[in-house]
Amino acid sequence: MTTTAQAHRPAVRKSSPGPARGPRRRTPRTHRAGLPYLLLLPALLLELLVHLVPMVIGIVMSFKELTQFYIRDWGAAPWSALDNYKVSVDFDAPVGEALLHSFLVTIAFTLLSVGLCWLIGTTAAIFMQDAFRGRGLLRALFLVPYALPVYAAVITWVFMFQHDNGLVNHVLHDQLGLTDKPSFWLIGDNSFIALLTVSVWKGWPFAFLIVMAGLQNIPGELYEAAALDGAGVWQQIRRITLPSLRPVNQVLVLVLFLWTFNDFNTPFVLFGRTAPEAADLISVHIYQASFVTWNFGTGSAMSVLLLLFLLLVTGGYLALTSRGRRKAS
Repeated sequence: MTTTAQAHRPAVRKSSPGPARGPRRRTPRTHRAGLPYLLLLPALLLELLVHLVPMVIGIVMSFKELTQFYIRDWGAAPWSALDNYKVSVDFDAPVGEALLHSFLVTIAFTLLSVGLCWLIGTTAAIFMQDAFRGRGLLRALFLVPYALPVYAAVITWVFMFQHDNGLVNHVLHDQLGLTDKPSFWLIGDNSFIALLTVSVWKGWPFAFLIVMAGLQNIPGELYEAAALDGAGVWQQIRRITLPSLRPVNQVLVLVLFLWTFNDFNTPFVLFGRTAPEAADLISVHIYQASFVTWNFGTGSAMSVLLLLFLLLVTGGYLALTSRGRRKAS
């Protein structure tokens, strides 16, 4: 009986030699969460080298008496403490008075340019919402000024603003007869109008693009319901379109303000190294103070003051807009 029982007993299979397999280890959640930041690290380092390091160097230069005599070894320039800032904000002295005039011109130019860019871009985006033949072609044509390189576009305007053979004088004086004689657009008081024209022509397609993208998120049922209730086009724009575009417009206005206030390429290409007094934007003024008069310490101090002003305006604007959003919600 014992032998029979042993014969029917199943054979026990021995496990093969080797390390035993344990449970599969999972990737820690902290490693997965830190992967995006690790991938962004090269871009952040490049941003540090391109923007933050020159900014710190510029702040250090603003506290030095850095002139043309110390260009070869600017680290040997003597410290001037706050003298560069005192000279810049002394509005009774020639340097401070010129800086204040440039600042006021820049404020007026920025407010007009941003306002016109927003108004033209928003109007064009609203009218482009309805489907009609050729809408896609018009949308593409509207974006041409924004897509063109800045230097190519502004140089074209320089030729158009020429006194003797420019297209602007040819149309206004020769064809339409709106002026008594051909005008000088690149010198004198008309230079402000020329600069504003180029800035609006170049900037309003960006506003058009952003507002047009924001209009896609507004449900069409709201307009249908408003039309059934007897609301006209202007009432629909006032009660539906503009309130729905408020978050988009808040960001758009801030970006346009910063871009326009810091714009250097447009006035530099339009007027050259020395801008007329009526179009003396602060960006070109700081360039002249630094690279024309060779006073890099004063120019750096002006740049730091400009940075502080933009930070103050941006912080106040964001605080006001966030408070408005909290009240609306």
